[in-house]
Amino acid sequence: MAAQEEFFEGISKIPYSPNAGPGDVMCFKHYNAEEVLIGRKMEDWLRFSVCYWHSFCGTGADPFGSPTFHRPWNKGTPMESAKKRLRAAFEFFVKLGVRGNRLTFTISYTKLIVLCLSPVTFCFVFSQVKYYTFHDRDMAPEGCTLEESNRNLDVITDLALQLQSQTGIKVLWVTCNLFSHPRYMNGAATNPDCHVLAYAGAQVKKGLDTAKKLGAENFVFWGGREGFLSVHNTDVGAELKHMANFFKMAVQYKEKIGLKCQFLIEPKPKEPCKHQYDYDAMSVIGFLKHYGLDNHFKLNIEPNHTTLAGHSYEHDIIMASVFGMLGSVDSNTGSPDLGWDTDEFPMDIRNTTLVMKVIIEQGGLQPGGLNFDAKVRRESTDLEDLFIAHIGAMDNFARGLRNAVRIIENGLIAGMVKERYSSFSDGIGQRVEDGSASLEEMEAFIMKNGEPSVTSGKQEKYESIFNHYI
Repeated sequence: MAAQEEFFEGISKIPYSPNAGPGDVMCFKHYNAEEVLIGRKMEDWLRFSVCYWHSFCGTGADPFGSPTFHRPWNKGTPMESAKKRLRAAFEFFVKLGVRGNRLTFTISYTKLIVLCLSPVTFCFVFSQVKYYTFHDRDMAPEGCTLEESNRNLDVITDLALQLQSQTGIKVLWVTCNLFSHPRYMNGAATNPDCHVLAYAGAQVKKGLDTAKKLGAENFVFWGGREGFLSVHNTDVGAELKHMANFFKMAVQYKEKIGLKCQFLIEPKPKEPCKHQYDYDAMSVIGFLKHYGLDNHFKLNIEPNHTTLAGHSYEHDIIMASVFGMLGSVDSNTGSPDLGWDTDEFPMDIRNTTLVMKVIIEQGGLQPGGLNFDAKVRRESTDLEDLFIAHIGAMDNFARGLRNAVRIIENGLIAGMVKERYSSFSDGIGQRVEDGSASLEEMEAFIMKNGEPSVTSGKQEKYESIFNHYI
């Protein structure tokens, strides 16, 4: 049997080297999968996933320029290229290094002076990435008919299943591309033509079958064109109702086939639509609760989308978590000054610390994870740059995790916040807290106690203490 083509020649499995120097970028300096923090391994807090579309389908093209990436797997017919791309991806996952595989061997110590002369087994831990994510049309090319598209997907996912079995790598989530094809130019689940909505439903049905086949732990819905450019030709109420009913069909089919995964919706305020219905976390939560879908869905938050909505980086992650709806995170960042979705790798320690603090406080992200929905820059054309970007981001999250653990274990900020809200711990405050107070009681309390003494919010103190841990 001929040896498989190696796509990342000269790159070995990425080691953990905590004492490496600043110029050593092809090793992990902070991410140590086996390190235990607050009773859980680092790899279990940081459920890293590599996204298929940016890392292996991306070309470096943008609206102002042609492709700059010339990847060795993009050769041959569309199906030949799809198979090469998948093998290249799994080679990358294995070499990147996140999850341990054990290699065991036995050595006899008969020539050594020891108390026991029986053979001793040693284990060396090698690593591989634990999860990946993909759209259906990333994995396999779209055909001229739905039948052909489905056949293409079956062939490529058969290979994916084989590679998953060989490596132990899993699917964090699957999603369907319901935005690229011209048929979806007016939306998918919100399209004014039911024929298009039906096509989207058929595509999602196959996507859910694929999720079950590959053992995906989540399934994501991203409404790239579920919105409007002009209210003059849009029945907003009808479109929202149709989208809700579309989700209900997906829930019914998931239950019918026995698919055991978490459904996620990913908010985004704009681009490509002028206004998208899944604007931000609160918009999605309100939509889900209004249509009785909140028990079936959680949110996949992408901070780059959060900043596009005019919020701070951590805003939607906090809001989703407060309502028990944070299911997963697309770990990237953007350039708010540019005003569009730049999908950069997250390299800011402050941001990762804030994210990990929320994740720890809610008990983790499982079955969700930290998916690197990020792309190397158009100018970063070397294959090595794919590794450097992922390594840097993973190390950055490892540092954020350690910072968050220190903040939580120290308890100083939490204690200050508790004290700030201490008036709700007894008396009239306790009744407000449990919802039993009335406006008449509010009036009586003020008549007795008069004007409140306003206390300082101490914002700068909180920020200074937080910066101590960064």
